[in-house]
Amino acid sequence: MDPKRLNRLHDLGIATYAPRRGRGQPAVARSSPVHVPAPVTVAVPSPQVTEERKRAIAGMDWADLKTAVQACTICGLRAGCTQTVFGVGDEKAKWFVVGEAPGADEDRQGEPFVGRAGQLLNSMIAAMGLKREQVYIANTLKCRPPGNRDPKPEESELCRPYLERQLALVKPDIILAVGRIAAQNLLRTDVTIGRLRGTVHKLGLTPVVVTYHPAYLLRSPGEKRKAWDDLKLAMSVARGRQ
Repeated sequence: MDPKRLNRLHDLGIATYAPRRGRGQPAVARSSPVHVPAPVTVAVPSPQVTEERKRAIAGMDWADLKTAVQACTICGLRAGCTQTVFGVGDEKAKWFVVGEAPGADEDRQGEPFVGRAGQLLNSMIAAMGLKREQVYIANTLKCRPPGNRDPKPEESELCRPYLERQLALVKPDIILAVGRIAAQNLLRTDVTIGRLRGTVHKLGLTPVVVTYHPAYLLRSPGEKRKAWDDLKLAMSVARGRQ
């Protein structure tokens, strides 16, 4: 990304930027660092900066969007995670799967839905006649909250423009919201997942179907039948848009 543009993104709270050290300039001596987790604070931007930031993100291509996410520190979570978790899959997919926030496995690998929950999600995708690489998968948050706590509303709102741009670039036929937090954040509602299930919602013009998170299904295998009902609903909606 162009340094001038990166500086501008820094002004909008999207990215951090430090000029490179020139030749002949001595390096700053550093002692061996001792990692002490810093408290996570959220400095909410002014309404003007918020709108400018949204417009800047809304105009990004995939390369600039990935760079901006990697450099983003606006919500404070970046300081406490290993790496950002951008998203993975077909960038022109018909199916877009939205999860909540990265967990420990995702934070280590930099990819959403890995580990046991990821394996179950892969099985759910396969049950619909698809492969993981045929869908696009992303989270509402790109950084892991400390201790795998639920995302705070302000963190979700600050990270939302990145997800919205991913959705705009992919242009999916259908969105599958996986888990209560993902569904509530995506649809901006506090309605329980039990009431959100079984209904086709809309995000703009794109249909949204809600189902349980694979991690919940691992803890409550008796609910897998309900999840299959959700997937069948999603498949019927997707067929209707072909």
